[in-house]
Order: sequence, then structure tokens, then C-alpha cells
Amino acid sequence: MVQAYNFLASWQLFPEKCDFQFGSAPKSGNYKIERIENGHELGISINWVSFTNDAFYTQYNVRPDGELHPFDNQELADTIRASIINASTLQTIFIKEEKTVLEVTNEILANGYMKLTQKGWDTADVPFANVEIYHKQMSVLPYASSIAGVAIRPTKEGMIKHKALTAMEEQTNMQLDQIKQQIELLARQAQEISKRRELSLMIYEATLRFKPQIGHTYHLYEKKDGTHILSLVSPKEWGGNGPFKQFISTVLLLADHAWKEI
Repeated sequence: MVQAYNFLASWQLFPEKCDFQFGSAPKSGNYKIERIENGHELGISINWVSFTNDAFYTQYNVRPDGELHPFDNQELADTIRASIINASTLQTIFIKEEKTVLEVTNEILANGYMKLTQKGWDTADVPFANVEIYHKQMSVLPYASSIAGVAIRPTKEGMIKHKALTAMEEQTNMQLDQIKQQIELLARQAQEISKRRELSLMIYEATLRFKPQIGHTYHLYEKKDGTHILSLVSPKEWGGNGPFKQFISTVLLLADHAWKEI
């Protein structure tokens, strides 16, 4: 059971990384593996939400000792065999009438994700393999696994969780959007302040032959020697750049003595 430590977590599904040969991948999913109090079994619980917003839930226990044990859900299997192949692989086989009906392999990948592969036979008795990829959650969220999974049926508990989750997602998404808008506003304000600072430094280093007045507009030019000069005369009045190399911008002196480009 020491090797099971790597699997003990709540894993959240990457729906976009699913590869289903049978059934449809869920919209969202959570796959939880935990140690049962007796210390010899693992508890597996699965929640998932379909693209039609139906919520499903199931749970079962496995004893990963490589031996056959009776399985509670006789509709799916009579017995079950679970084995921890190595520190990164947990395999569970469901057997009915001495025939393997489903093989589930949990594999910890090098990037820390968990790959879940389910192999079985569809309703036409054609073999299939469904692959799901999960990432480890820092906290437990009520989500989902696979439509071809182990005896997953709609439950009142699943619907309650789904409705609560939907409300939570709407609220958190709204709050995140508000924060995003605030961040974007702050970023624009910071960019504007930085731009005013750079412009102000350029002007205060320029040649000033008069005292600028707050609230008045002036015109910044670059002289032929590369320095700058602030002028009362606009390019239109000069009929061009006047005696200067180029016109930079028309600026306004603010109350805080910073300069703003107009």
C-alpha cells in the first residue's frame, strides 16, 4: 500500500485531452482515490457532468493485492482484481462469468498528470479503449470521469453537486472577469503614467525660454543637435517644423506638473 501514495488525491479531468473510442467524453470530471480506514483498500469515487449537464456519481473500493475479490455491483462484474504494478501504475480488472469485461489502468506520467485508460467491449462486442488525462487538484471539487466508466448512474446527490457547482462557477467567473477588467484598467493607467513620466523627463530636460502655465498647451520639438525645446508656436503656425529638425508632440501641463500628450 506504500506504492499507492502517488495515486492518493483528487484528480481533475482535462476534457480536451480525452480520446474516446466508445461513448462521449464528459464536459468535466473528478476522479478521487483515497485510503480506506482499514488500510488495506482504496476508495475510488467518480463524479462527472455530461455536455447535456446531467450529473453522475459512483464509488467502489479495491484491494490492490492482486487477488480476486467479490464486487458489490453484480450487474457489471462478479469479481474484481486490483494490482499496483509499480509506483506509477495501478491496474484494476473487472470479471464477470470468468471473462474480463473492463480493464482500468491508472498511470502517473512524468509530468505529474494521471493517465486513465479503460479497455472493454461496446454494445456490439467490439473492443474499445478510452483515454483520459487528469491533473492533481489542491482541493476536492465535485466533478467527473467517463461515460464508459464503472456503473455510473444519475443520482440526487450528483444533481445537487452539479447545481451547486454551476452556481459557484458563475459567481467565480463573474468575480474573475471583474478582477481581470480591474487589472486591465490598472495596466492601462500604469502605461499612461509611465508615458507621462517619460514625456515629462524629456520636457524638463529640454530648453525652456518661458515659464509654462498649468492647463496650457505647448509644442515639443527636436533640435538639429538632438536636444529638445518647448515652444509656444505650433507646427501649423511655423508652416512646418520651423527651424527645428522635427516636431515631437503637442503637450498639456497638468496640475501635478506632469506633462500629457494631446
